[in-house]
Order: sequence, then C-alpha cells, then structure tokens
Amino acid sequence: MKYNEIKNYLNGEFVSGKGKKYDIHAPINGEIIGEFKAATKVQLDEVVAKAKVAQESWAGLTAKSRSKVIYKYRELLMKYKEELSVVNCAESGKSMEEAYAGVDKAIELTEFACSIPQLISGKTQDVSRGVNCKEERRPLGVVASITPFNFPIMVPHWTVPNAIALGNAIILKPSELTPISAMKMAELWEEAGLPEGIFNVVNGGKEVVEGICDNRDIVAVSFVGSTPVAEIVHKRGSASSKRVLALGGAKNHIIVMPDANKDAGSRDIISSAFGMSGQRCMAVSVMIGVGNIDEVYEEVITKAKNMVPGVDFPPVISEAAIKKIEDYLDYAQENGAKIVVDGRKVKTDKGYFIGPSIIDWGNSKNMSSEEIFGPVLEIRNTNTIAEAAAIQNESPYGNAAAIFTQNGRFVDEAIREFQAGMLGVNIGVPVPREPFSFGGIKDSKFGYGDITGVSSIDFWTNLIKITTKWNPEHKVDWMS
Repeated sequence: MKYNEIKNYLNGEFVSGKGKKYDIHAPINGEIIGEFKAATKVQLDEVVAKAKVAQESWAGLTAKSRSKVIYKYRELLMKYKEELSVVNCAESGKSMEEAYAGVDKAIELTEFACSIPQLISGKTQDVSRGVNCKEERRPLGVVASITPFNFPIMVPHWTVPNAIALGNAIILKPSELTPISAMKMAELWEEAGLPEGIFNVVNGGKEVVEGICDNRDIVAVSFVGSTPVAEIVHKRGSASSKRVLALGGAKNHIIVMPDANKDAGSRDIISSAFGMSGQRCMAVSVMIGVGNIDEVYEEVITKAKNMVPGVDFPPVISEAAIKKIEDYLDYAQENGAKIVVDGRKVKTDKGYFIGPSIIDWGNSKNMSSEEIFGPVLEIRNTNTIAEAAAIQNESPYGNAAAIFTQNGRFVDEAIREFQAGMLGVNIGVPVPREPFSFGGIKDSKFGYGDITGVSSIDFWTNLIKITTKWNPEHKVDWMS
C-alpha cells in the first residue's frame, strides 16, 4: 500500500483509531492504497475536551497574531503543491490538472483567511453625547467541519482556515473515501506552528458524524455532501443546540438560446457536465434548449462522443457510483427518453470508469429530479425562456443556473426568473471567487448563510455589541 495506515490527528498527535477498519481504494485502478481505523466516540469526546481548553488560549491572541500562522500555512500549501496534488489525484481519481486546480483554490481560500483581521475590525460610533457603541467579533469555541470525497483538498479549505483565523478550534471529519489529504493538512498546520488542539482530524463514517452532531461542546458544524444526509445533519445538530450549515446536492440547469456561441458554449457545457466526471455540486445536469439550438446540440454530442477515459475525464469514485448511473440510464430508457450518448459503452480494463452520457427527453416531463452525481447530461426542449425557467424552478435544488446567449434582454429575463443561489451568464460553473460567498438555496442548503467568503465570518463568530457611557450628567437626551 502506497500510504499504509492513515491516522487521526488528535491534539497534536497522529493516533490510530480504535474503531472500524476502512480500506482506501484508488478510483483509477481499484487498488487499495491505504487503510485507517475510525475514531471511536470516546476518542472524539476526548479530543473535543482538549480542544476546548486549547481554544481559550488561541482565542486570547489578537487576530493579527493568529494570522501569522495562517500566512505560514499558505506558504506551505504553495511549497507542497505537487505532493498535495499527487495525493489528491490518487485518492479521488481526478486528473492532475484538476488536482492542481484544487490546491490552487485551497491557496486562494487561505489567502482570504489571511485577510480576516482587516475584515473584523468592527464598527464604533458615538451614538449620543458621552455614549459610544461598538461591535466586535468573538469566536464560537470548538467547531466541526464534515467534508465530501470529491474535493478532499479544496472543500476543507472552505471552512478550516477561516474558522481558525477567527479564533476557533476545529474538528475536521473528511470523507472515509478520501482521508489522506486531511492527514497532509494536519502535517502542514503542525509545521506552520499552529498550537496543539486547534486543528484535529477525526476519521470514520456515520458513527463519527453522529458523535459530532451529539457532542454539546461542539457548538457549530458545517457539512457538505448529499441532500438527504445534509438534512439529517442539520436536524440532529440543531437538536443539540448547534449552529449548523449543511450544504446538499443539486441538479443544475443551463438555458441555451439560439444565439449562443457554438464553440464557447459547447466547450463550457461539456466541461461543466463531464469535468471531474460530473462529481461536483456545481456541475450542469440539465441543458434546456429554447427554440432551435441544433448547432450547440450537435457540437455537445460530438465532443462527448470523442472523450477518452483517463484523458478527458477521470473515473468516478466507486463501483456503487457506476451502478447508480447505470440504473438512471435504464430508468430514462424505460420512460421514453433517447440515449444519444451512452457512457455504458465505455469499457476499461481497470478502474471505476463510465463514459459521458447524454439523455434527450425532448418535451417529456418524465425526467427525474434526482441528483445523479456522475457524467450525465439531460436535455429538454422548450419554446420560451419562461418555460425553461419553469423547469428549473421545479427542481427541489437551488445551487446553480446559467444562460448562454449574446442578448442582454434574454439575460435579464432568465436571471430574474431563476431560483438558485449562484447564477451565471455564458459560464458553465458559476462559482463565485473570494470574497464573494458560496451557497445555494432550497434543498441545496439547510441552515442560514453561506460557507465561504465574507458570509462565513457570520457563521464562525458571535457579533458582540458594547455600549459605553462616560457622561456624568443625567438625561442630557433620551439616549443617555
């Protein structure tokens, strides 16, 4: 095994778990590349208790002092970019290009955390003669972040650097499918000089998630994963009086108008639908043609048919993921859809590969609202933007929606009608960049606020208001 035993990182020490054993499989060939034992509830509770003590000292430092560690950590991300990308590629199956991009995004997210001291300086104002009011941000305490398999480097950086920069101690629970990146993060935080107990990694499955939700000394938890689990985490965490922000799945829509640029539009749609084999919550799942879009339609199909496994798209994460995709293609055929590109015909000698699939539903309303989370693009036909937007609005999810056109009036109408948290114009993956925040609406998110950018500061802190009176006179005005 390339990585041998992957350990938990508890209070500054790499420690074996005492629970269930897990094998880590490389999606590219199915081989076992590592293993770990899950942490037990006792181990989780012990590390939370120690983190609670460590956090008090960490919170006592100035934001500027804490930021020195964040800056050093950013330097280490850059120094070890190659090693982190290789790990990212090995455990998640993504291409090296995608792996590099994940580390680059982690660096960008950490750079935002470095800027936090300038963003939390607070407000102060003399509200009356001799009376002053001010605001300040204070950390919550011990918090947790539960992250998915598809971005084992990037998504933890949505939460960890910001939570730490704001004075919290954090427990990271990575996906049991991709725990190696989290261990590498622990090594870098240690090298950066982060005090023991401020960053911890607790590996495991459902039992660890339940333990995080139930431990009352963990005062906030973020989650990124499927919608059914996001809803469970939100309910269970809230039941123990936690602040919870749980991001779920999506079924994102792109409207294509007749005037859409054929080359740029088809390229971006292909990249959005089949990049990372569709295993991302911002991938386009449904392309809605308004009127005659034959040129874009044919170009998308041609590009999809010419994609080569291992070159143009990576494997999916597991055999179970392949089975889910195949089952949905069967469902589509049984319900009147035309499979114009069938990924089931793509065969490889090893690895969890399934090719891009395109399902043409025509005007049928039998398309499922289910998220497939794989390289599947579904196509619907409409006559107006209003009809297309209505299809998007019917989705229970609300992560992303976009329109491809050269007409500003079409853009205005679509943007006004879309029901999604992140909207795009001529862009297939409308992910905002820092300091703008990432977050959807509807069943793509449970809880309030967004997980990155300026909005994340609200989630990881309490806003404290302080009123001071230095006016010895009585009742100068009603405010005194």
